[in-house]
Amino acid sequence: MGPVHKRRRVVPWAVLALWIAVLALAGPFAGKLGDVQRDNIVDYLPANADSTQVAQIQQELPGGESTDLVLVYHRGGGLTAADRAVADRQAGEIAAAHALTGPAKGIPSRDGTTLMIPVSTTGPGSDEEARAAFVEDVRKRVSGVEGLSVEVGGPGALQTDMGEVFESIDGTLMIATVLVVAVLLILTYRSPFLWLVPLVVVGVAALTTRAVIYGLVQGFDLTVTSQSAGIMTVLVFGAGTDYALLLVARYREELRRVPQPYDAMRAALRGCGPAVLASSGTVAAGLLCLLAADLNSARGLGPVGAVGVVCALAAMLTLLPAVLVLLGRRVFWPLIPAYDSEPKARRSLFAAMGSSAGRRPVAVLASGAALLGALALGAFNLPGNLAQEDSFTDRPESVSAMRTLADAYPDRSSQPISVVTPADTADEALARARTTPGVVSAERGRSADGWTELSVFGKDAPETAGETATIKALRGALDGSYVGGPSAQQLDLEETNSRDRMVVVPLVLVAVLLILIALLRSLVAPLILVVAVVAVWGAAMGLGGLVFEPLFGFPGMDPGLPLLSFVFLVALGVDYGIFVMHRMREEALSGAEPAAAALTALRTTGGVIASAGIVLAATFGVLMNLPLVPLVEMGFVVAVGVLLDTFLVRTYLVTSASLLLGRWVWWPGALARPVGAGAAAVGVRQREPERAGRA
Repeated sequence: MGPVHKRRRVVPWAVLALWIAVLALAGPFAGKLGDVQRDNIVDYLPANADSTQVAQIQQELPGGESTDLVLVYHRGGGLTAADRAVADRQAGEIAAAHALTGPAKGIPSRDGTTLMIPVSTTGPGSDEEARAAFVEDVRKRVSGVEGLSVEVGGPGALQTDMGEVFESIDGTLMIATVLVVAVLLILTYRSPFLWLVPLVVVGVAALTTRAVIYGLVQGFDLTVTSQSAGIMTVLVFGAGTDYALLLVARYREELRRVPQPYDAMRAALRGCGPAVLASSGTVAAGLLCLLAADLNSARGLGPVGAVGVVCALAAMLTLLPAVLVLLGRRVFWPLIPAYDSEPKARRSLFAAMGSSAGRRPVAVLASGAALLGALALGAFNLPGNLAQEDSFTDRPESVSAMRTLADAYPDRSSQPISVVTPADTADEALARARTTPGVVSAERGRSADGWTELSVFGKDAPETAGETATIKALRGALDGSYVGGPSAQQLDLEETNSRDRMVVVPLVLVAVLLILIALLRSLVAPLILVVAVVAVWGAAMGLGGLVFEPLFGFPGMDPGLPLLSFVFLVALGVDYGIFVMHRMREEALSGAEPAAAALTALRTTGGVIASAGIVLAATFGVLMNLPLVPLVEMGFVVAVGVLLDTFLVRTYLVTSASLLLGRWVWWPGALARPVGAGAAAVGVRQREPERAGRA
């Protein structure tokens, strides 16, 4: 047995054994990731905002973070004496069962239809399970009689309802994603066996990712939320499957040229490996730019997503090739690619698209750009910022209670504005708060460690323009104090997301551009790709403006959507441009004329890019089935953007621009010069290693 033949047999088995060892080590830790996910409000807030400081200080006050509820008793025709007696009795039972921070006093509405009873305790502290148990116990202790409705609302109930939704995300998202990817792979490969290979490998990548992230949490106190863990799952399956589709397509192509599967895989990795590496590099780099964000949830998503992409890359460039080589050509049954055969000739949709772009490149480019521009105008119809109570696709009890309060108490807020002030100036701060425009009442709360908590009630409903003005007035009047609470948190989220966009967006563009320049050895081609993906992002956001409120009925937009969707669409969208442009560069290095290189690249990569785009769009589309509006909006924008990028930008606009620019698309690289100036020589040097490898 010669050394080459021995290597063909040993290397794949060694890689497989290595991954089995990785799985044995990673398995026990992967399941623990859910135990360290944190969904406290602080984990989603801006690191330096007033409201974040309030939440952190509240956790250090006696009893820790408070859980604030509101019992809402409502009868449309007006409350009766018996209704009020029921409310008093039930509030008394709650006070007897739990250590409340104050008496449970009822506040009747002016029209006499509603009675709200604020209930607050510090018993659970920041323990989410204890808070959920408290809320559940309160809900069990309250009940209405005929005609009297009773609901439990308030920030504590809202957090509990949201926590229940987050708990269901991991399992639901994983099952739905696996099913979607499996179906699409079966349709793509039309083989009873082949689809299982990339699906199992991407599953291994997902499990490894969870274990690595768990290790980072333990070692570096990395913040992982349910939202970032869910998006990580989508990224691993979406990006990993894309890389698998590209590699398998190139491997199938090489099997027709090379007799041995091992050598065919080596040629496939040499051919598409740089594109896959650059693709994963752009996604990872774009995500890591989120470390510059001030928003805690966005900053934590950066490394979590980047780890997922890197693990997917490692599995697809090592484990997948090893398994495919060991299984041999028979894994493609019934469409087995025989050595020295030609694929079945059939009319290529992408060849037809390329031909249409080649006949009228100016018209195609202009009309495509006009379409993207027209879609982007829909962004002017995007709804305002999403209120916390509107974050659910289905209205839970906590939201229904807050809606009842908003209708019954139009002249009073149903939730306090929390203020923490230095204890030695608490009296002065209390007096100033009471005289601040928009404030109805203010009360002194807990004190410890040099801080005193004040509860301030405004005259306007939560998260309205009037209450926002009151919060800003309090921040201006109370020097040295911090103003927080749910409404202040939403205000800080809006302002921080605006700041983060100004910082992160340029970083993402620069990082992606530098990677493209290094891969394509050009300035013009990378600029075309970056401009194209930015245009796609604008069009996708515009489509969101056309459907979020008119079609989906969402009253607001998550303030973090523009930034996160930009990062995903730019980083992921450039992937397909990399696949096309890298193949175009290969053809040009082989001596093909610019037009022929562009059309050949589209014909050979169009099918796999279409499959990859559909898979990626479908995986993000899974987010639209979750019961949280921010994730539905994210799934829609990214899925639509990926489809636009796949079927419009890559097939028509990039191809048309490349045809119009000719060799200038590779400026200032060697390929930009005429053939006689050395480009052909470059192509000969490029082909020599490939010939040697095949020999």
